[in-house]
Amino acid sequence: MKKIALTVGDPSGVGPEIIAAWAKANPLEARGVEVLAHARLLENLPDFIGKREISSCGNFEPGKPCRAGAQLALDALEAAALGCMEGRYGAVATCPVSKICMVEVCPNFVGQTEFFQQKWGGDAVMSFAGSRMIVTLATWHIPLRNVPDAISKENISRAVEAAEILARKIRKNPEPKIALCGLNPHAGEGGILGSEEINLINPLAKNLQKKHAGLSLALPPDTVFDRMMRGEFDAAVAMYHDQGLAPLKSVDFNNAVNISMGLKFARTSPDHGTAFGIAGKGLASFKSLESALRLAKILAQ
Repeated sequence: MKKIALTVGDPSGVGPEIIAAWAKANPLEARGVEVLAHARLLENLPDFIGKREISSCGNFEPGKPCRAGAQLALDALEAAALGCMEGRYGAVATCPVSKICMVEVCPNFVGQTEFFQQKWGGDAVMSFAGSRMIVTLATWHIPLRNVPDAISKENISRAVEAAEILARKIRKNPEPKIALCGLNPHAGEGGILGSEEINLINPLAKNLQKKHAGLSLALPPDTVFDRMMRGEFDAAVAMYHDQGLAPLKSVDFNNAVNISMGLKFARTSPDHGTAFGIAGKGLASFKSLESALRLAKILAQ
């Protein structure tokens, strides 16, 4: 099996230390990974892990992001994307970057999901998996006021497809149950609190049920996630970013994984940010990275 590319992310964040901690704790798994990073980090990693130097610069200070660090993060992403297309890697796992810093070196940068969609093609679906929840998003990095207009048949259909694939691969359920969140409180309360469920979401859901038999109609979002944790559903489709991620991060923060579905190659990432505030203090957990690498391997197969 081809190796998994692991990008360092912003070198002033927690990426370097969680990579090093994971590698030392997982020597067998580390043999199937190649780290794309700066020279100083690579020198400190065990010999049994793959290493690819992206920059000889090593003067990155924890908690002090800089332009050079953002450039390194971008160069590592470029090398990982190209490596998959050239057949060097089977999938990519990415450590966190700072969007604010990345825009300084790449003005059009929106996020790592969008980056790989641009490089590889396809229609990305931002998805998340933890030990207790699987969530896919119909929309993600847009202002809340724009969400109703951004919800479409195409977006919902792709999110449902991604949810079913993940539930089959992760939960090992050949006929997964998928909860479809409504957009409005109480899923619109029959039109009293909004009409999107009546006009768009439920008609589409009824049509999608021909292919996805376990898909629900629009359900009240405030109860969907408790029902999933009780085992009633294998996955949920949320209409917007915080609708799905607030509950997921409340129960699965330390082991949840960000997954870019719908692309030519698999890409995963820890479900946390650069954590500049604790970088270099030995406080960051590598558990989410561990889950990201495990899922990258599963999805690559």
